[in-house]
Amino acid sequence: MTVNSRPARPVMLGQNQYGKAENRVVKITRDGATHHIKDLNVSVALSGDMEEVHYSGSNANVLPTDTTKNTVYAFAKEHGIESAEQFGIHLARHFVTSQEPIKTARIRIEEYAWERIEASGADSQSIGADEAKHSFVRKGQETRLTQITYDGSAWEVVSGLKDLVVMNSTDSEFWGYVKDKYTTLKEAYDRILATEVSGRWRFNWTDDEQRMPDWEKSYEQVRKHMLKAFAETYSLSLQQTLYQMGARIIDNRGEIDEVRFSLPNKHHFLVDLEPFGLKNDNEVYYAADRPYGLIEATVLRDGCEAKIPVDLTNL
Repeated sequence: MTVNSRPARPVMLGQNQYGKAENRVVKITRDGATHHIKDLNVSVALSGDMEEVHYSGSNANVLPTDTTKNTVYAFAKEHGIESAEQFGIHLARHFVTSQEPIKTARIRIEEYAWERIEASGADSQSIGADEAKHSFVRKGQETRLTQITYDGSAWEVVSGLKDLVVMNSTDSEFWGYVKDKYTTLKEAYDRILATEVSGRWRFNWTDDEQRMPDWEKSYEQVRKHMLKAFAETYSLSLQQTLYQMGARIIDNRGEIDEVRFSLPNKHHFLVDLEPFGLKNDNEVYYAADRPYGLIEATVLRDGCEAKIPVDLTNL
């Protein structure tokens, strides 16, 4: 069979990548009777000298996606999972340094958190302390995210979270906005402010000569500052709250240069109870899931360049 090489026509191959998506890996670390869980969803994307496989079908430079899947599981055993970021760094470095045709590796990871189930004391007849050490309930607050990109010389680490729902039941207003003939919204001087946070933050750690951040502590602290800013900002707009959330992270976490948020405004409208002879004194609301206002913005350290994609669905 004759193998056709690059087609003799004015068509060129553009950006391309391949890999194995959504490899679910659960790593149990046993510390005696006490167990620790890391539950990840790992997607691998590789790019480099891959023109020929597209033009002629030659797989000479192709590392099978099944191999990338196997590598994820083997590395969970060989290296453990200290953090999603550290695990992604191990994988990205391996793919770029072990396979000459591969020039860039991008590892995307979702992490699902678990917490221990509280159990009775050791003197309980039904369950003891040892049992509680390996019993967990899945946390439903948010999904932790990270994306590791490595090109053989420089690193880019962008971490974040999604699906974190927060609400302030007061200390929020919305008034003084532009009004035209289509405006029906009434000004609000005491409203519910609720949103489902999707956020990403970019680390300024870019090469192996720099001191690597403590990834677990960084996530914990970023989340803490984000939530404190949401709670402590008397909000005249969701945009103002978003900026305060990002600014507080930048001000308190020196390892982070850029933060981007996508915040859907989860509207809560007062129910009209007058037909029933009742006064609704900011007590009874209905929650509208759509349509919703969508507020998005990037907050940067002064002098830094924005690199997180505007559309977080592309990250």
